Amino acid sequence: MDKKYTIKDIAKMAGVSKGTVDRVLHNRGKVSPTALEKINEVLNVIDYEPNLIARNLKSTKVYRICVLLPDPEIDPYWLPCVNGIQDAIAEFKAYSVIIETHYFNPESKKSFLKTHETIIEKSPDAVLLAPLFHKETIEIIKQYDELGIMVNTFNNQVESSSIKSFVGQDLYKSGRVAASLMKLILPKGQLAIIHIDESLKNAVHMQEKEKGFRNYFEETKLSDFTLTTLKLKNSNIETKFSAFLEENPDLSGIFITTSKAYQIATILSSFKNKKIALIGYDLIEKNVNFLNDGLLHFLIHQNQKRQAYLGVSTLVDHFLFRKEIPDTILLPIDIINVENASFYVS
Repeated sequence: MDKKYTIKDIAKMAGVSKGTVDRVLHNRGKVSPTALEKINEVLNVIDYEPNLIARNLKSTKVYRICVLLPDPEIDPYWLPCVNGIQDAIAEFKAYSVIIETHYFNPESKKSFLKTHETIIEKSPDAVLLAPLFHKETIEIIKQYDELGIMVNTFNNQVESSSIKSFVGQDLYKSGRVAASLMKLILPKGQLAIIHIDESLKNAVHMQEKEKGFRNYFEETKLSDFTLTTLKLKNSNIETKFSAFLEENPDLSGIFITTSKAYQIATILSSFKNKKIALIGYDLIEKNVNFLNDGLLHFLIHQNQKRQAYLGVSTLVDHFLFRKEIPDTILLPIDIINVENASFYVS
């Protein structure tokens, strides 16, 4: 039952030459219909599975995958992605694949497009990118498609028929999860949904979260809650948010749609008489510190490390082992509080 069949064994059983079997197994050269039928009958009987690893080691083709990633030194949210990519590089280092990461300034469309041009010069087989800038992302994906370069995206989703796969979370449902958590904390009250730098990037990303958050309260008919949206830019966060607090003295809960909940928590820490429930995203160090201090109640973990790893590894598996790439890979929506944060951080 556990016998490992060789090409010689299959050829003998099918009554054909070893060369004919080799052409069938490796899909190269012409084979007569009669010989093909005989070989397939034998393969079905012995339940033959090709040794894809051995096949890859014989390949002379070297695949190049480029990752277009925001610079984690500018925005620490992306640092776990670097670790995920490094995991993929370590896993596939024995194979004929090159994985390169190219960084751009997440605050600069010009930097995003310049890094894209650098990648074009590399003539990669595939690109994995985090589409921060929606319009520019659509434009460069069209260029990749025209050049026959496969594209996977992660973290932010954009609509394009040229994208092979998306890895991330269901943003609408993550907004609903945040709303259900807020309902657990508060019996009623005034709530604020805060977007930071929506006009610059991630507009669709943030709006889907807000949509899910609002729909939860609408569908469950929780009339004891009122919802307000506040849009902030990094240049005026403290001034505008402090003014918002003065104008809304009954504010009891805040949902921050980005990884920058720590910016809001920092300001609130100076208002000793304010007890406001905070829910945000991502296990970056500053957020975790405020979570441990009790100023942040919940964080939704988007597992950007796993997103980046899967974005790369599905491309490698496709090129090396002919595996199909799923259109969408959705990761679980992990809820983090002070009790389990150390498990995720470690």
